[in-house]
Amino acid sequence: MPPILIYIILILTVLGSGSLVFLFKEGNDRVLKFLLAFSGAFLIGLIFLKLVPEVFSNAGAFTGLFVILGFLLQLSLELITDGAEHGHHHEHSDDETVSPFLLLIGICIHSFLEGMPIVQSFDTKVQHTLVLGIVVHNIPISLTLMSLFLHYGLTRTKAFIFLAIFSLMTPLGSLLGNFLERYITVSLEGLFNYVLAVVIGIFLHVSTSILFETEENHRYNIQKFITVVVGLAIAFGISLL
Repeated sequence: MPPILIYIILILTVLGSGSLVFLFKEGNDRVLKFLLAFSGAFLIGLIFLKLVPEVFSNAGAFTGLFVILGFLLQLSLELITDGAEHGHHHEHSDDETVSPFLLLIGICIHSFLEGMPIVQSFDTKVQHTLVLGIVVHNIPISLTLMSLFLHYGLTRTKAFIFLAIFSLMTPLGSLLGNFLERYITVSLEGLFNYVLAVVIGIFLHVSTSILFETEENHRYNIQKFITVVVGLAIAFGISLL
């Protein structure tokens, strides 16, 4: 798939998903919860069935450490984003303000890092797996982000501008990765393997957070369980392609 087409898909997924927020009545988040459960299961399936085997097939001495660093990086970003990366946000008291601009910065860092491993160094199937994982988990992220931007007082126009900025971050991360790969004379294959390890750590935190937070009081019902099984099954099917 040509890189420009990948970038268009990534951008349109964010903009289209964010626009869906107007179809949901406030407080009616049942559909979003099922979407989150599916995306979390699908993402964790891709992690262990495709991305982890790829990274550890060419593992360096510190590959595992970089996975942990990615996990901790995502944990630290959530001090800014309040969990928007996995489709959740926490309720705040009336005297506690949340800056939409800081939220945008945190989520953009997250998205930019996810894009950096989308480079020619990796097998096409690995690239497409990574893109697919990003696309699926960007759907609940975009819904949540648009909802938060509006909740924190932004106009619809400004909220869409912020969302558009977010939509560009993964393609920009990929462009930087491809620029470094093309114009840096030393071999960067090992570097991008470590970058992908960081992204795996980020994905791991996001997916496990989704799976543990898809129901109040961390309780699962049979519908959520079936949704998770379906997400894992589809990820398994894709891993065989």
